[in-house]
Amino acid sequence: MKRGFTLKNYIFDFDGTLADSKQCSVMATQAAFKECGLESPSAKIIEHYMGIPIEVSFKEMAEQPFTEESFELLLQNFREHYKVLENDSLIAFPYIPEMLEQLQQANKQIFVVSSKKSDVLLRNLKTLQIDTYFKDIIGSDKVTHYKPHPAGILKLVDLYQLEKAETIMIGDAIFDLQMAKAAKVSSCGVTWGSHGRDKLLEEQPTFIFDDVQQLLSIGEESLK
Repeated sequence: MKRGFTLKNYIFDFDGTLADSKQCSVMATQAAFKECGLESPSAKIIEHYMGIPIEVSFKEMAEQPFTEESFELLLQNFREHYKVLENDSLIAFPYIPEMLEQLQQANKQIFVVSSKKSDVLLRNLKTLQIDTYFKDIIGSDKVTHYKPHPAGILKLVDLYQLEKAETIMIGDAIFDLQMAKAAKVSSCGVTWGSHGRDKLLEEQPTFIFDDVQQLLSIGEESLK
């Protein structure tokens, strides 16, 4: 993508991109597995799967199959633990509110596509006091296919008649970058979340940044 191109639409992932939810997710996941008598996955494994919905990731992390009832109980336990933990352990990454404020002042349209349920996502955005910056949010309950399927991005493109050439997906996980590629929009990998620079670069993102403030320079930076 050439220097000076115009971006009007910014789509953000939530966990690991806007918010540091690693501690909350790890603690809630391990507590839920333990409560259900399961072997708790390591923090490293949990972190790897944080970009996709728990409806998918928990089955990947478990060492045994579930019945429908046992799996629903695991999901319920996780959500209960997460809700208790989030007030003390969920925080916005440094400069995220300031960055969103500047994008809004520049008349950019800002969205979130997350693997969280929409009601939880909205609650988290309100907790962090950044909910007013977003034109719309797409949680896992609003699409029929989860990340890395492009359904979340394509839903926004259809709803708001977005030009793909003016749209970028920003996320910390390979699933976000794969989703952007499938949707044929630009992508930006950020290294302060769950997946490191080397893993993100394997997906050939349009941009890759190590600092939140660099997001304001998209259109002037090229992939390094």
